[in-house]
Amino acid sequence: MKRELLLVFVAALALYLPAAGYGFVQDDRAIIVSNPAAHSIPAALAAFDDPYWPRGSGAGLYRPLTILSYAVDWTVSDGSPGWFHVMNALWHGLATVLLTVILMRWLPTLAAVGAGLLFAWHPVHVEAVASLVGRAELLAAVGIFGAVLAARREQWAVSVLCAVAAMLSKEHGVIAPVVILFDNWLQGSEARRLPIGFLVALGASTVGFLAAWFVIGVAGAHDAAVVFYGRSTLGRLAVALPAVARAAELLVWPVSLSSDYSPQVIPAREAFSAAAALGIVIAIGLAALIVWSRRRAPVIAFTAVLAVLSYLPTANLLFPSGVVLAERNLYLAVALPAAFAGTGLAWLGAHRGLRPAAAALAVVAVACGTRSLLRLPAWRDNRSQLLTLLTEHPESYRGHASAAAVLAGRHDTAGTRREYQTADSLFAGDPYLEAAHAIYLIGLGDTAAARALIARARSSERAERLAWRAQFLLLLARHDRPGAAAVADSARQRYSEDTPWYRMHFH
Repeated sequence: MKRELLLVFVAALALYLPAAGYGFVQDDRAIIVSNPAAHSIPAALAAFDDPYWPRGSGAGLYRPLTILSYAVDWTVSDGSPGWFHVMNALWHGLATVLLTVILMRWLPTLAAVGAGLLFAWHPVHVEAVASLVGRAELLAAVGIFGAVLAARREQWAVSVLCAVAAMLSKEHGVIAPVVILFDNWLQGSEARRLPIGFLVALGASTVGFLAAWFVIGVAGAHDAAVVFYGRSTLGRLAVALPAVARAAELLVWPVSLSSDYSPQVIPAREAFSAAAALGIVIAIGLAALIVWSRRRAPVIAFTAVLAVLSYLPTANLLFPSGVVLAERNLYLAVALPAAFAGTGLAWLGAHRGLRPAAAALAVVAVACGTRSLLRLPAWRDNRSQLLTLLTEHPESYRGHASAAAVLAGRHDTAGTRREYQTADSLFAGDPYLEAAHAIYLIGLGDTAAARALIARARSSERAERLAWRAQFLLLLARHDRPGAAAVADSARQRYSEDTPWYRMHFH
C-alpha cells in the first residue's frame, strides 16, 4: 500500500511543481505580501486574535493557522513565492493521500488509487493549489481527513487536534465533527460507540471556535456578493440555484473554468429559470443519493455528505455569502466525482479484469492532468490571470473592471473609459465599481459624470466608505472645501483608520 500512496502523492506534487516559478497573484498580495503577520512566526502567533484579512479592510474572517503557515514559509524562504507554491503542492499531495486512505475502507486498492489520482489532478483544484490563498482549503482538507482517520484508529486526542486545525485554517472546518460522526455511522453494525470525552471535546472545540469567529472574524460575514444586494430570498435563489448547477458541471465536466463567476459568467437573473430548476433537481438528487447509497455504496454517501457540507456555507441557498461561486470552494467536493470514478473502476476490474480498469484509469487521469496543466499558467501572475479571464469569459464584468484599473494606472484614458463602460453595461449594480469609476473621472475633471455615479453608489450602504471618498474628492474638485471637510468628518467618525487619507488629500 505504501507504494500506491507514494504514487498518488508524487502525482499530486508533480502536477503543480511548474507553479514554483509563479508569483503572488491577486489576494495573495493583501493576505501575504502586505501582511506583517505572515512574515514571521512570532508575528503570526501574536496575531492569533486578529482577523484573516488585515484590520481596516472590513473583510474579517478568522484563519490564524493559515496565516501561521505563511509565516513559516516566509521565514524559511525569505518571502520567495516559489517556496509558497511548492508548499501548496505538498499540502495538496498530503490531502490526496489522506483521502485515498479513507476511500480504501470501501474500495479495492486500484480503485482507491484511481480515485486519489482523479482527486489529485482534477482541473477544479488548479485555483486552490496554484493560488496561494487557496492554502486555507488545503489545510482544512488535511485537518478534516486527518480527524476522520485518527477517529477510525481510536486516536481521540489526535482526531480532536486535527479537527481544531481544520477550523483554524478555514471556517468550513467546523464540519469536521459531523464528518467524523457520519463516517462512524456508515459502518452500520460495526459502528463503535464513540467515547463521551471525545464527543465533549469535539463539541467544546467547535463551540470555542465559533465563539472566537463571532468575536474576531465576523467583520465581513455579512458582506454578500454584489449581485445579491437588494434581492429578496427568491431573487437570491434565482442566481444561487444556477450556480449549484454550474458547480455540478465543474465537478463532472471541468472544461470551462473561470477565476470569476460574478455577472455575467453566471447571469444575474431576476426570475426563475431552467438553470434554477436544474439546480433544484441537483440539490434534491444529492439528498436522495446520500440516502440511497448509505448501505449500497457507503463511499458515495461519505463523499456526497462531504461535498454538500463543504459547499453549503458558500452556496447562497440558506443565506448570501461573499461569492456566487469559486472553484477553490469545491476542493473537498471533488471527492465525490473521484469516489464515483473509483466505484466505476472497482466494477470494471471485477467484471472485465484489471487491464480494462487500468486503461480506463489512464484515460481519465491523462485527460484531467492535461486540462489542469493547460489551466495552470492562468495563475502565473496578475497579468496572466486577468488576460485569461477576459479571453475565456468576456462576459465577466469584474474582468473589465479590473482591466479598467490596470489601464488607468498606465494612463490609457480611452481604454480605461471603454473598460469601465463595458463593465457597467454588463452589470450596473456594483456600488464599488461606480465609486471607483467616479474617482477616476474626477481625476480627469469630468465632475458631471462622476456626480451621477456617486449618487448611484451612495444609494447603497454597502460601498459607503468608498462612496464617501468619492464624494469628498468631488467636492474638492469643485472647490467646496467646507463641504469636503464635512464629508471627511463624517467618514472619519465611522472609519477612523481613514483619517490619514483624508488629511493627505485635504491639505
